[in-house]
Amino acid sequence: MEVDVDVAIIGGGMVGASLAVALARACPDLRITVLEAVDMPDTGAEMGYQPSYDVRSTALSYGTRLIYEQLGLWDLLRQHLTPIKRIHVSDRGQFGVTRLRAEDYRLDALGYVTPNQWMGRVLWTGLRQYSNIQFRCPVQVLRVQHQEQGVLLELASNEAGGSGASTLRAQLAVLADGGRSGLRQQLGIQTEKRAYGQVALITTVSSRKHHDFVAYERFTDQGPMALLPLGGEDVEDHRSALIWTLPEHRADAVLNASDAQFLELLGERFGHRLGGFVQVGSRHVYPLALERALEQIRPGLVLVGNAAHSLHPVAGQGYNLAVREVMGLAELLAKAARAGQGLGELSLLARYEEAQQEDQMRTIQASDSLVRLFSNAKFPLVQARGVGLVTLDLVAPLKQTFARYAMGLGGREAVLA
Repeated sequence: MEVDVDVAIIGGGMVGASLAVALARACPDLRITVLEAVDMPDTGAEMGYQPSYDVRSTALSYGTRLIYEQLGLWDLLRQHLTPIKRIHVSDRGQFGVTRLRAEDYRLDALGYVTPNQWMGRVLWTGLRQYSNIQFRCPVQVLRVQHQEQGVLLELASNEAGGSGASTLRAQLAVLADGGRSGLRQQLGIQTEKRAYGQVALITTVSSRKHHDFVAYERFTDQGPMALLPLGGEDVEDHRSALIWTLPEHRADAVLNASDAQFLELLGERFGHRLGGFVQVGSRHVYPLALERALEQIRPGLVLVGNAAHSLHPVAGQGYNLAVREVMGLAELLAKAARAGQGLGELSLLARYEEAQQEDQMRTIQASDSLVRLFSNAKFPLVQARGVGLVTLDLVAPLKQTFARYAMGLGGREAVLA
């Protein structure tokens, strides 16, 4: 089959755009097309960006920083991000605490928090730098069909007055359209799913005291909550991003509470390390489940990001795992392209799957184990958690292993030497 492009990336969000930049940088001869359902964001020198109190944010690990430095995007990205200089892990009502400090590892930060809106604009700015990346947006991918030596994509314009249906032939299609991928379902790709009976409430809050660039992971009897620092050195800027895990039956009451009631409830659950909370932004609720596609590769097809796996937001490792995976995929595809190998060959994609499987399973299991361990209210287990957190804080080798996990460094011990 004669192809129009080498790689078609379905989904131009943060994961899909990261893959496109990594591919284009690694192999300038590859013909890459990004297919996105919504229009391309406006970009420019500062891209007209104004930080918003209510914008959603993502935690980037130190390992993800290293990847974006490699892709030449970090200097622009760092203009609107907040460093995490310390991590404080505790179990509500118990004695155990673990603390990590960037200075102990001679680093400026353990991780970073960036507004999703800014992240998306930076990535699309990166896409524009490469002449071998083409854009089709807004466009809907109606169907992906495997054909001999490639895939056929059926498209429909999402633009008013658009030209209607069209097709695109590619060696490889990458499904990066999120956890609610209709194409994944259409292709008959099954998933294994464990519902947690919990929801994540996402919002922005302001506290009386400055966060001092500390990220808090607070485990409670109702589920974990994370408070991530936002903003810069400005002593007047006391914002933090809140991810509050709640049982499903409690979600409506907390979501619909008045601002004053919400802040009181939050103070009761989190405590008063930051002097209490004084303002809350718009609130959004999302059901939580661990979901993993049982097929992440087929001839001519790869699933990445939330289309491949969705994790509980505890520890904030889902996006960082996806970035590591797309970087590995980009390097493998670039090497294969230079060798003249077909990019959709199953043997090639199986090498990608095998290379990423250990990292994927380790990250998924660690996230899932944390949720189940800290959601159990049985007294012996509660006591064991407290002892475990104290031990983790005091025993250097254990603490260093935990730090590598938190920073998304895997086996890169040299970084923390």
